[in-house]
Amino acid sequence: MRLFVALTFPKKERERIYRAARPLREADLPVQWSDPVNFHLSLKVLGEVNDAKIEAVERGLEKVAGSTRVMDIEFSGFGAFPTIRRPRVVWVAADPTPALRCLKQDIEWALADCGFERETRAFHPHITLGKAEETNGAGAFRGLDELAAGLSYQGMMKVRKLHLMRSQTSSAGTQYSIHRSFTLEK
Repeated sequence: MRLFVALTFPKKERERIYRAARPLREADLPVQWSDPVNFHLSLKVLGEVNDAKIEAVERGLEKVAGSTRVMDIEFSGFGAFPTIRRPRVVWVAADPTPALRCLKQDIEWALADCGFERETRAFHPHITLGKAEETNGAGAFRGLDELAAGLSYQGMMKVRKLHLMRSQTSSAGTQYSIHRSFTLEK
């Protein structure tokens, strides 16, 4: 089963993000926009995980959650990876607070003990709003930088749970579901 570790958002906050990003969706950009029900903040992509490893992953995440305090995360600003002029991912940013960075690092170490390679790239927490094909030329995104800079969105969320998420792809698209949740220390 394809799994990843993430933080999810209440419906109200997902709808606020979706409304704030409306001008991006209406700009006729060659982007496949995500359904707001799928908005999340990924902390670790595990990929295909066999049943024999799932219990070890769950134990590792339970240990991390039990030693992590409830935290606030702030969101603001729109952008894109790798660049705003030729994006593959359009996103809204999350503030990489020390608490969020520690949570990410603890997950990396706990899951390394389960045989997953630790991520070495810099951590840029974000919510993916849409994805673009690599075949699109830079000209296809003319004006995206100005449009994104002119948008306003600020949000805050209290993180109380960590989720092991399942990803399923079908002809209808990709759907995410919570496989198991882990409550953070109070």
